[in-house]
Amino acid sequence: MDDARIHEHINELVTEEHQLERAHVGQGLSDAEKARLDDLGVQLDRYWDLLRQRAARRDAGYDPDTAQERPATVVEGYRQ
Repeated sequence: MDDARIHEHINELVTEEHQLERAHVGQGLSDAEKARLDDLGVQLDRYWDLLRQRAARRDAGYDPDTAQERPATVVEGYRQ
C-alpha cells in the first residue's frame, strides 16, 4: 500500500469517526458504537504508525514498501 492509499484510508476512518460522533451530540453512544469508536482510534494509530515507518525508511534510503503494519498491541503501547 502506498502513501496515497494510506492517506485515503485514514481519511475514510476519520470521516466515519466524525459521523459517529456527530450523530450523537448531547447523547451517549451505545456499547457497540463506543466499541466501534475505540476500534477506529486503534486503526488510525496503526495507519499513522505505518506512514511514519515509511517516511523513516525513505529518509534512511531504504524501500518504504518494506514497512509493515504493526499489531495494535505494539502501537497502542507507545509512550506519548
